[in-house]
Amino acid sequence: MRMMSTDIQNYNDSQSGNDREICRLLFEEINKNLPEAECKIWHRHPIWFLDGNPTVGYSRQKTGIRLMFWSGADFDEDGLNVKGTKFKDASIFYNSVEEINTEDLKRWLEKSREIQWDYKNLIKRKGKLERLK
Repeated sequence: MRMMSTDIQNYNDSQSGNDREICRLLFEEINKNLPEAECKIWHRHPIWFLDGNPTVGYSRQKTGIRLMFWSGADFDEDGLNVKGTKFKDASIFYNSVEEINTEDLKRWLEKSREIQWDYKNLIKRKGKLERLK
């Protein structure tokens, strides 16, 4: 399994107790299920990219740790119940590590590989999203 970069380690370590545990588990599960993805801090949050396209990431927000899938609105998954208004993203919020269903997460990560919208070229296309694959 890939080592956690110093930037991501610092991000996770900067979180409070419960949030730190959630971030650690999300990092481990995402890396285990998307080993080919590049991960880095992007817009101050850990994000995983497939072929340069942002796919999944997490961030600390007022309501908890937000796990967001850039193309998640098309996954047809009830658990990803926070839908974006402008793009194709969908999210779930966690406030304890016990809330994370790793089987759901694994399924969502598999779908994130198959169902992708082209965010990488969003600016080039003047804000128009196109489906990949």
